[in-house]
Amino acid sequence: MGFLDLGRIFKRNEEVDVLLDEDLFDEKSNKAHLKRVAIETCIGLISRTISQSEFRVRKDKKTIKDEMYYKLNLRPNKNMSASYFWQKVVRKLIYDNDCLIIQSDTGDLLIADSFVKNEYAVMEDVFKNVIVKDYEFKRSFLMSEVIYIQYSNEKLSKLIDELFYDYGDLFGRLLEFQKRKNQIRATIDTAGVTGTKEEVLKKVQNFINRVYGSVREKAVALIPQQKGYIYKEHQQNTSVGPSVDEINKVTDGFMTQVAAALGIPIVMLKGDLADLEKPTRNYMVFCIKPLVKKVGDALNYSLIDRDDYLKGQHLEIRTPTYSNIFDLATSIDKLIASGGWNRNELRDKVGDEMVDDPAMDEYVMTKNYESINSSRLRGGDDNETSD
Repeated sequence: MGFLDLGRIFKRNEEVDVLLDEDLFDEKSNKAHLKRVAIETCIGLISRTISQSEFRVRKDKKTIKDEMYYKLNLRPNKNMSASYFWQKVVRKLIYDNDCLIIQSDTGDLLIADSFVKNEYAVMEDVFKNVIVKDYEFKRSFLMSEVIYIQYSNEKLSKLIDELFYDYGDLFGRLLEFQKRKNQIRATIDTAGVTGTKEEVLKKVQNFINRVYGSVREKAVALIPQQKGYIYKEHQQNTSVGPSVDEINKVTDGFMTQVAAALGIPIVMLKGDLADLEKPTRNYMVFCIKPLVKKVGDALNYSLIDRDDYLKGQHLEIRTPTYSNIFDLATSIDKLIASGGWNRNELRDKVGDEMVDDPAMDEYVMTKNYESINSSRLRGGDDNETSD
């Protein structure tokens, strides 16, 4: 319903103040969901990918399954599963540009909601006023005591806000026009309504409420003609102006800009399942792997002792693969047959644990792979035999 003309209720020179529902005159358009859709779609895709990863502490080519492995892969703290924990870490890391993880006295890993970071040139940075949910830690934390992850030099929230300033304004104008284009406009002539000023105002308001509610909530609204009221609609030409497709183009444009800033191929966000192999590979290389490297470096610094790290012990993150082992069977066979890798090395590369069998560490090569010198030597022997 649009603006309703009450007509002449009283005499021409008498001032009338009619209080109508605020919904009738609310011209605000909700544009915030344009930003929420972009954030939830892009950051949600990245966080879901990281949450499927496995965190492994490796030493002598074997995975150490201890308390650290349990907390990183199953239950970081009493209130969160590992998948939800890492989703929250990634969301906070990408949108806020950094994420602070502290360890409580009971060994639980907790994500700080807010903190103050004091930076120093030659000393460790110090984190103060660390708040987790509603609890504020009274102590300070050194950099070596926490897991502190930084994403980039510029906050994504600032970039999104700058994009949203232009796209949001355009989106709001198109949406507002689309609403006005299909808006029902009507007038009500109340010249025949009798009674005092208060009685007339009450009768008119009740009639408007019934008409407005019926038109807004029902697919078919029948408005009976009442004595003293003349209701008339004024239909506009709806064939001109921007269409809904143009609104969708603005939404896609905003989404494309945010996805490009995060390194996500836009085709992965549009639901097109045809030929996703190359976009998925680009997504893993240019979006997921750099993020995993940042998280892995922070975890290795905080959880692995320096001497142990130099001796080969390290933490690695196994991200989900987009190809299953059967798709790689032919390639694996060729790698083994060429003698470039043994079977245990290839098991490790595809994400499986190595087998404690000396035969799996042997390098083998089929007869088709041999050096040129060996081929010439055997060829010479054959010629002498044939003569």
